[in-house]
Amino acid sequence: MSGDKLQPQRAKSGVGFVMGLRCLRCGREYGVDEIEYVCDCRPNQGSDMGTLDVIYDYAAIRQVIDPARLALDPDSSIGRYWPLLPIARRTSLPPLPVGGTPLLEAPRLAAELGMRRLFIKDDGRNPSASLKDRASAIAVAKAQEQGRSVVATASTGNAAAALAGQSAAAGQANVIFVPRTAPPAKIAQLLVYGSTVLAVDGSYDQAFDLCTQACLAFGWYNRNTGYNPYMTEGKRTVAFEIGEQLARWLAHQGGPGQARMAVPDALFVPVGDGCIIGGVHKGFSDLMRLGWTERMPRLYGVQSDQSAALANAWRAGLEVPEPVQATTRADSISVDAPRDAVKALRAVRESGGAYIAVSDEAILAALLPLARQGAVFAEPAGAAAYAGLVAAAAQELIGADETVVVINTGSGLKDVAAAMSMTGEPLMVRPELGAVREALAGRGL
Repeated sequence: MSGDKLQPQRAKSGVGFVMGLRCLRCGREYGVDEIEYVCDCRPNQGSDMGTLDVIYDYAAIRQVIDPARLALDPDSSIGRYWPLLPIARRTSLPPLPVGGTPLLEAPRLAAELGMRRLFIKDDGRNPSASLKDRASAIAVAKAQEQGRSVVATASTGNAAAALAGQSAAAGQANVIFVPRTAPPAKIAQLLVYGSTVLAVDGSYDQAFDLCTQACLAFGWYNRNTGYNPYMTEGKRTVAFEIGEQLARWLAHQGGPGQARMAVPDALFVPVGDGCIIGGVHKGFSDLMRLGWTERMPRLYGVQSDQSAALANAWRAGLEVPEPVQATTRADSISVDAPRDAVKALRAVRESGGAYIAVSDEAILAALLPLARQGAVFAEPAGAAAYAGLVAAAAQELIGADETVVVINTGSGLKDVAAAMSMTGEPLMVRPELGAVREALAGRGL
């Protein structure tokens, strides 16, 4: 169907202000009831899937929501943005609030890097301790609006924990496929929430494919990143929050008030499948379409050089990345064949940013300054974003007077072993004051 024939379909189940979906590869447009997951122009699984983009009725949205009204909304969760979400109503979301995570100024880190202004968006503060809660809330809402008995996903841990928590809150049955190498702390979350967990004797990519096959065979709702187009819509809410929070910060500094939103000059995002950076890009694009801001930040996608399919494709000018054999310690961004490659590559290219590949050693080293000078305890994948900023500053990709935001996508409690590998063990002392003096000798305390 042609773009000029797309009409808002709010009368249909669970679409809110959605007008339709458009394939990012062939450009074909669909009504919301014509297609569920991917365009048939690319029927194969992997990075060449026909990824769909959700189209909204922005004129109608402007009639019901704007920055001034948002400022008066007491709901700090992503529910405040419900007209910009692919759901029928705010109450469709599970009763476990997601979002509203802090945007923390980090002056000590900024000074160390020779920058004027640096913020950390700490999405490790979400209910299951990762940004993936934003997408999983949408997945459960969509599954329940459609009356699906089971929702399923494949994950290295974070998306799974997010789905498990949101499902528990909503009473939704769920099945989760994880590679057997997923960290025990993440597996524990799933089991405690009551999920059915299938540990796949293989890689994340194999778990992804198996989950997709099971959903098709059993009629389950598929939450998989890069396959389900609505997952991007949840993740893009982090951009809306940054826009609001940065505007409030500027207002406190004597800048303009809440009539509009504010945008950083550059933003650093850890990247695995590419859905988060794709969502961030769409989020800021939506703010521009609504007239709430006038520009897009430069987006920097950060990957481990042990899982750098998108960074390699960006450097080579490819539209479809070549698969790699991922071995990175940062399990949340360990991906052989990125499933949201089209959105991820466009996000960087259209924003004038770059992909940066950093070593696992640099990622682990970033854990300590983030915690000790930024007061943010990140898992390795989250720390990758800061490692990318360090590399970008060294390459002079960031101006000294620019405003920069780093997104931490997950809590360090997700991977305690990684943190302990950088800190070492605590000092053991006898239960005597003299032992305390001996242990502290030479430490300047």
